[in-house]
Amino acid sequence: MSTLFTQLSQIVSVLLLGLMAGFFATYSFNVNDATLALNGEMYATVQSLFNYNVRHVGFFFCFFGAGVATIITAATLLIKRATIGWFWLAIGIAYVLGIIMFTKWVNLPLNYYTESWDPLNLPTDWQTVRDQWNQANLFRTWLCGILFMIATILLTRR
Repeated sequence: MSTLFTQLSQIVSVLLLGLMAGFFATYSFNVNDATLALNGEMYATVQSLFNYNVRHVGFFFCFFGAGVATIITAATLLIKRATIGWFWLAIGIAYVLGIIMFTKWVNLPLNYYTESWDPLNLPTDWQTVRDQWNQANLFRTWLCGILFMIATILLTRR
């Protein structure tokens, strides 16, 4: 692999990790706090709209692309026998398991449950579900932020 391709894959990885860290942080520290003030009917409606409106190509590109880009970066570096490739591989694995799979296993089932609610006839556990979703997103925020910082250090270290 060329040095230029390796450098570009590192830059793209850092950019995508940064975008996702910013997305999760914005949601955790702004949107989630704002939804705490909503009554159940409004929360059910707004959260379902958020879940629906995040389903677009730009989000999917960034969400899955961060995992793919870090694995490609690791592969290009490991082919060159660069030990730093193992750090990139660890970032990629942590992202795939801790963000993508965690979302599949935790956030998405909560999303589907929330979307099934009738806003005029909420389940008794709606606040618990809201709090579980907020905590799950906060986990993604911290993990993605840490991965972004490590990737930035790897990219800029000489």
